[in-house]
Amino acid sequence: MNEPTMHCITLCLANAFDFKKLSESLLASRRASLLKDVLLIDHDNAYSMVFPYGVVVHWNVSLDERRKLQTKLLEFATDIHEVIEEDNFSYKINAEQHRIQFDCIEMASDSENKNLVAVSHAMAQSIKLSSFEKHAQDTIETTKHLPKSLAKTGTINLSKKALAKIRGQLFLTNSDIILKFDLLDIPEFFWEYPEYQTLYTQMANYLELTQRTNILSKKLETIHVLLEMLADEQKHHHSSTLEWIIIILIGVEIAITLIEKLTEL
Repeated sequence: MNEPTMHCITLCLANAFDFKKLSESLLASRRASLLKDVLLIDHDNAYSMVFPYGVVVHWNVSLDERRKLQTKLLEFATDIHEVIEEDNFSYKINAEQHRIQFDCIEMASDSENKNLVAVSHAMAQSIKLSSFEKHAQDTIETTKHLPKSLAKTGTINLSKKALAKIRGQLFLTNSDIILKFDLLDIPEFFWEYPEYQTLYTQMANYLELTQRTNILSKKLETIHVLLEMLADEQKHHHSSTLEWIIIILIGVEIAITLIEKLTEL
């Protein structure tokens, strides 16, 4: 007998959740359980997996239930995203074997939902990575005129304050992504349940997490090089200003000396 195809949706709602307070609230008010670094919420044969880094994965959850839960999650969110990242998959359980193709996930069983948790980890990491990819690309796009200006005119036509702001933004982007690279490590869940790591790895390979991480690393290198270039340009500009001040002061001193000599004649 063929199992029905169901729907899975992954949402990146915010930069992070206050996971301790959120867990306490949901564990007290809903059928929920904490599995290491993920909060599992039971909606009667439908499940939501909530991750500390602002992501939720819904398995066969109705639109009404998703909206109710989202309202609750946003109460504990920091840096809520104006545009919500979203991924959609279909899935089947009790299939003959674990398999992922054409955005359809087939699982041999739900195994007390731990298969769903294993796949959810990879999907949550993927959509968080998408958020970082977009952030890095947006930063590159908004600053790409700066190296063009340097190549064309040899200078950057920006005030010291404006240049400092750009450097600060680039640093924040760079550090934010690097500090959250641990999201791409093997989750702690698999330390306790290693038998489910194969399914996680299968989903991570399908989502090309390793390849995308490498590409993101190259983009980060580009941001870093641009940051260093802007810093060098700012230092050069500051040094040039000091040199001109010194030259002017020497000129003034020479002029005063000449005037004094002339008045003595």
